[in-house]
Amino acid sequence: MKYDDIVHRCFRCGFCKLTSDFGNYNCPTYSRFKFESYSPGGRLWLIRAWLAGDVRTSDHFGEILYSCTACGNCVEHCIFTFSENIVDIYIAAREKMVEEGIIPPPVRDYLKNITVSGNPYKAPAGERGKWAEGTGIEPYKDQEYLFYVGDVGSYDERGMKMARAVGLMLRKAGVDMGILAERELCDGNEVRAVGETGLSDYLAEQNSLLFRELGVKKIITLDPHAFNAFKNCYPQGNDAPEVYHYTQIIAQRMQAGKLFPKEAALKVTYHDPCYLGRHNAQYDAPRQILQALPGLEMFEMERNREDAFCCGGGGGNFFTDLCGSGPNSPARIRIREAKETGAGIVATACPQCAKMLDDAVRAEGLEGRMDVRDIAEIVMDLC
Repeated sequence: MKYDDIVHRCFRCGFCKLTSDFGNYNCPTYSRFKFESYSPGGRLWLIRAWLAGDVRTSDHFGEILYSCTACGNCVEHCIFTFSENIVDIYIAAREKMVEEGIIPPPVRDYLKNITVSGNPYKAPAGERGKWAEGTGIEPYKDQEYLFYVGDVGSYDERGMKMARAVGLMLRKAGVDMGILAERELCDGNEVRAVGETGLSDYLAEQNSLLFRELGVKKIITLDPHAFNAFKNCYPQGNDAPEVYHYTQIIAQRMQAGKLFPKEAALKVTYHDPCYLGRHNAQYDAPRQILQALPGLEMFEMERNREDAFCCGGGGGNFFTDLCGSGPNSPARIRIREAKETGAGIVATACPQCAKMLDDAVRAEGLEGRMDVRDIAEIVMDLC
């Protein structure tokens, strides 16, 4: 297994599961299960024992390994030099499980759906562009930007609403862009996260070929997960497109005076998506947008930016749910933290986060008192 020569370096000091001020547990699965085996250090020790043959492969071992949301808190707060490889070690262990055909059933079903249908929803490719009906957004030809929507924005009901809001805001801001619709392929970020590197490499190759065929020079992504895949997992040659998350573009357009939001008395707290924040250090653009809205009051949660608490959907868990639900699920913990700020709106910039937090609001009985909104949805209502 890749990285098996460094797994032994962890001696479970525990910094990896904390916030930077050591004030709270920040590993979503440790917070959920309260067992050391679900902490970053615990997983590394289990993987080391598994590689040595001291721990056998079992359903429970697979659930522990795959419950990790790949949020990157351990990478951010580990004090040792191998910290940047911690999530990669988990993914390498998952890759070994995939190669041996011993993955949990939800992961198996997710990969089967991607292989057979091209998306986790088992939906026809022809439905990928339905979210854009009536928006006037055209198929990509030679526009300045390709707006890449991804699986969740194309097929999930909550994601489609977000895709529509972002697409309309980009148009309103005068962004010259088009979409792939039925030609769009899965970006492969979660495929890689669950360890199917052969399939994720294939998707990266096919997407790169399509981008070159169409002459794509710049990409705007809806989903931070696609943003991460294109920036960090795809070939980065001279012909690789420039990649932006939509909040970067909207922030630029607002600063340039291309959008004119009206004043509204809103109390908002912002949830940092892990793949936008910790994985790619994009913390400012979403906040710049919110702070530019007249009358809006911004309230930061206790855990924010590098210390933001994950919603629980990353690392494939949005589709496999191996991190689990219940009162101690990461999304419900996060919503309770948002409630403490006094804000009535939780803003985010990720369709997976939006869906996870929406469900948590309902589970916490906060419907009518707290609303989860994508940043583009907030801006669209005021423009």
